[in-house]
Amino acid sequence: MTTRALNQRTAAVVDPILSTHARGYRNSTFIAGALFPRVSIPNRSMLVIKFGKEAFRKLNTRRAPGSATKRVQYGYASDPVALVQDSLEGIVPTEHQQEAEKVPGIDLGAGAVNMVLDVLDLNLEVESARLARDPANYDANHKLALTGTDRWTDPDSDPKADFDEAREIIRRSIGRYPNTLALGPNSGNALKNHPKIKEQFKYTGRDSITAEMIAAYFDIKKVVIGAAVYLPETADDATLANDVWGDDAILAYVPETGDNFQVPSFAYTYELTGYPQVEQPYYERPIKSWVYPTTAERRPYLVGAEGGFLFQGAGSK
Repeated sequence: MTTRALNQRTAAVVDPILSTHARGYRNSTFIAGALFPRVSIPNRSMLVIKFGKEAFRKLNTRRAPGSATKRVQYGYASDPVALVQDSLEGIVPTEHQQEAEKVPGIDLGAGAVNMVLDVLDLNLEVESARLARDPANYDANHKLALTGTDRWTDPDSDPKADFDEAREIIRRSIGRYPNTLALGPNSGNALKNHPKIKEQFKYTGRDSITAEMIAAYFDIKKVVIGAAVYLPETADDATLANDVWGDDAILAYVPETGDNFQVPSFAYTYELTGYPQVEQPYYERPIKSWVYPTTAERRPYLVGAEGGFLFQGAGSK
């Protein structure tokens, strides 16, 4: 790719091509976006929009002649959005750059940005999972700690009965049925190998149960399985990684209306408009490498926890 020297005019200038690439890049390993859809906000002084139950509260809307009309507020502003900034630089040694230029179609600049985005998005995945899996974020009606034979790894358990009960609790809480089921890898495997679910699909000719088949079994639009893992920064390379989504399962209502934070939802990731940003690369002589600074400014929030339900330990043995 064409390299550009850093000078006073290009310092801290955003690279429009790489920034556009960064905004469209998504690693399919990560599922946080299924529960925490990204929405752009225009500035850092926004307030978190939370939603009450006015949309399905039975109100007395009758009005006598000459009397004031009753009013209802759609959502309410709570705490300020406290975005956090994550920044990381990817490097491309000149030796690699020179070799790549001999082969058409290899863009090491985009590759360096992709590597950085994977690291930044893994941090977002971990933060989102911690919010969604924290039982303190749910009231007593919207969580269930599965133990013993109730765990989905036990053949005598009944995941469909658990799901249907949670589904109705969400409907009675927000007036909508949930449309997304997020599974940790162990809870996903538990459902794929559960005898009741395998029995349902035994005549389909399929060798294994897929996420789409689980969605059909539960009559829900989307099932995602979070396979991402992480190592603490100081962990030894031989250490086995931790599952980001653990043994839990999260059922939730998430809108499908696109980039609009004013629609009620279980959660959102607020992201400052124009981010992620990739600055124009600069050459660093001591390491003989081109450097690609990349910055994200965002934060996940639970904005309607009553639109979700947490199954703790669903995939535990």
